Amino acid sequence: MKTCIISGASRGIGRAIAIQLSERDDIQNLVLLARDEIELNETKRLMNPDKNIVLYSLDLTEGKQIEEIVKDTGDRYGGVHLLLNVAGYAEPKSLLETTVENWETTYQVNVQSVFLITREVVKWMKKSGGKILNVASTAGMSARPGWLAYASSKAALISMSHTLSDELAEYGIKVYCVSPGRCATDLRRTLAPDEDQSKIMQPEDVAEVVDSLLSNPGLCLDGQNMVIRQQPKFYQNQVELETKEQNESVTA
Repeated sequence: MKTCIISGASRGIGRAIAIQLSERDDIQNLVLLARDEIELNETKRLMNPDKNIVLYSLDLTEGKQIEEIVKDTGDRYGGVHLLLNVAGYAEPKSLLETTVENWETTYQVNVQSVFLITREVVKWMKKSGGKILNVASTAGMSARPGWLAYASSKAALISMSHTLSDELAEYGIKVYCVSPGRCATDLRRTLAPDEDQSKIMQPEDVAEVVDSLLSNPGLCLDGQNMVIRQQPKFYQNQVELETKEQNESVTA
């Protein structure tokens, strides 16, 4: 049975992924990391109670804590098979408004923490292979005025994923990168406070894609940046119309 570590599991996409993966037959041990202990416990409450679920409330920029947690997990369960780096931080500012503290915090959470936990997990994964999935953002793929630190940190994560995919292939480790578009999360609310989140993609939609990537060992999507984006309404309607017309034609 597999052991899975998920960062940023206290809310949003991280929570949705944790809930989804707790229903899988091949995963028994789930280790959840986030700063908010109360929200972490709420995530656990929503998960399959038949799984071994371990919670760690911590600051992901603390390298020593991460080392200890990964070592304890590997020792307890005999290895780590899946790592999902979901945690993210955003405080959108333009260049002249961005402070050094804002810049450093954004990069510490969105880039440095991924480096730290991935480095420690690979020490275990190199023995038996595994899968690593990083959650970036479409913000890291194009110009985002006013989101300088966040957008550039996600671009760094996309690049890191590409490099690690090649570097870790010799150990049988697959590295995936997904870049969700607009998704109804607290982080998105920070970036776009006036947006109606009921009309955009939901965390559960992203979780389904992630679950699919981790399910099929033959998927050839590692090393790529995969965009997860909700179809525009007009396109959905067009697909529904074409499907209806095809069905009517067949019936006739």
